[in-house]
Amino acid sequence: MNDQDLALPDLGADISFDAGDPGNVNQTRSVSDLEQLFDVPVTVSAVLGNSKMPVGDLLKLGPGSVLELDRKVGEAIDIYVNNRLVARGEVVLVEEKIGVTMTEIIKAER
Repeated sequence: MNDQDLALPDLGADISFDAGDPGNVNQTRSVSDLEQLFDVPVTVSAVLGNSKMPVGDLLKLGPGSVLELDRKVGEAIDIYVNNRLVARGEVVLVEEKIGVTMTEIIKAER
């Protein structure tokens, strides 16, 4: 595991965290205490690559057009949550639907 990998907690276990109150620094709470956050909506984006072009070229694109991206075939894609890079992954096919599997969790710089 490298310094950018981040181990995910066991969601069935108790988690120790600082709730912002100095009196709670060592207090252990279960995941059920965080249940109010489970319904908070987030935007998840999987970015295959990027491309820059003049607006005139963009307007010429149509069905069947090929858009060259800045990534190579097989290269990891970026996974963003609320516009923040959180992971890298691979495109997978699951029961005729396209999905993404995370292969690397990106540790946030604070």
